[in-house]
Amino acid sequence: MASTAYVTSLSLSSSFTENSLSSSSSFFAGSQLSFSPSPLPGSRHISKRVVIVSRSLIGIGEAMRIMRERELQSTVKVRKRPPLRRGKVSGRLPVPDHIPRPPYSSTTFLPELSSELQIHDSESIACMKASCELAARALDYAGTLVRPSATTKEIDKAVHEMIIDAGAYPSPLGYGGFPKSIYTSVNECMCHGIPDSRQLQHGDIINIGVTVFLNGYHGATAKTFLCGKNVNEEAKRLVEVTEECLEKAISVCNNGALFRKIGKRISAHAEKFGYEVVDRFVGHGIGTILHSEPVIIHSSNEFPGRMVEGQTFTIEPIVTMGNMESVTWDDNWTTLTADGSLAAQFSHTVLITEDGVEVLTRC
Repeated sequence: MASTAYVTSLSLSSSFTENSLSSSSSFFAGSQLSFSPSPLPGSRHISKRVVIVSRSLIGIGEAMRIMRERELQSTVKVRKRPPLRRGKVSGRLPVPDHIPRPPYSSTTFLPELSSELQIHDSESIACMKASCELAARALDYAGTLVRPSATTKEIDKAVHEMIIDAGAYPSPLGYGGFPKSIYTSVNECMCHGIPDSRQLQHGDIINIGVTVFLNGYHGATAKTFLCGKNVNEEAKRLVEVTEECLEKAISVCNNGALFRKIGKRISAHAEKFGYEVVDRFVGHGIGTILHSEPVIIHSSNEFPGRMVEGQTFTIEPIVTMGNMESVTWDDNWTTLTADGSLAAQFSHTVLITEDGVEVLTRC
C-alpha cells in the first residue's frame, strides 16, 4: 500500500527594534503556532518573550531526538544480511546418451535470439504441455529441498536426476557454457545464479529456474522460495508482490492483445509498493527453440506487436526492493542488484488460445 510521508516544517524569524518584537508564524505537524505580541517597552520584556519561544523549540527538539533514538534502537535489532558470496562450483552432471539434446548442448556458443515465432498446432501444443508439466513438477520438487544448510549444488543434482529420469534434458545445461542444470539465485541475485557449495541460511530467499527439453520442446518456469525461519516481512512482501505482478500480466493476455500491456501491468503494480522492475532481462518465445521472438518486456514500454492464437512465450518479471541496476560476476552469468537489495522472480510459460490464455507451467 502506498503511503504519503508528511515532512514537518518548523521556522522562526524575528525582527527586533529598540522597543518592539515582531515574530512570524511557526508550523509543527500541521498545527499552526502564532506569535503576534504588541509592542512592549523595555528589553526585559522582550527577553522574556524570546525565552518562552525558545523553551517551546527545545521541547520540540527533545521530542524529535527521542523519536530518532528509538528508531535507531529498533534498527540495530535487525540482523544485517551479509552480501552473497560464491561457493565452489563442481563439474557438469552427466546426461544419458539416449536422451535427445538441444543443438547448443555440445558447444559453449551462446545462440542468438531466433526470429522464428513459436506458433503451434494441436500436435505441438500437446508436446509443449508435456514439457511444461514436467518443468512445473521439477520446480515444485526443487522447492521441497529448500531448507537451511542445504546447498544449491544439492538441489541442482536432485532436480537433474528427476529430469533425466523422465527422459528429458535440463535446458540450461551447456547453454552458452552454463555449467549446471537449473538456476539458483539467492537474495540479491536477480537471476542466472550458478548452483554451488554455499549453504542456504534461515531468512534467505531463493529464486529457482527450471527449464526442460522433452520430445523436442522446451518448457520453462521459475519461482522464489522462502528458506527456513526469520524471513523478514519486507522480503515476504517483495516475493508476494512479484508473484502478483506475474498473475496480473497473465490476466491481460489473449488473442490479439498488445504485448506492451504486459509490461505496463507489471510496472503499475510493482510501483505501488515502491519496487522497481528490471528491464535488462526479458521474456521470450519458447517451443522447439529455447529463445525466440517476441521479446517480452516487463516494464512500461510502447513496443508494437500482438499475441496470436497458438503462440507460446514466457513472462518472467524480476522485481527489486531497491534499484534495478545490476552487476554480473566474472562467471558471466550470476547477476546481482548493484545496491545489494533483494530481488525476486516468478515465471510461467503461457499459450494464447482462441478466447484467452492457458498457463502451461501451473501444477
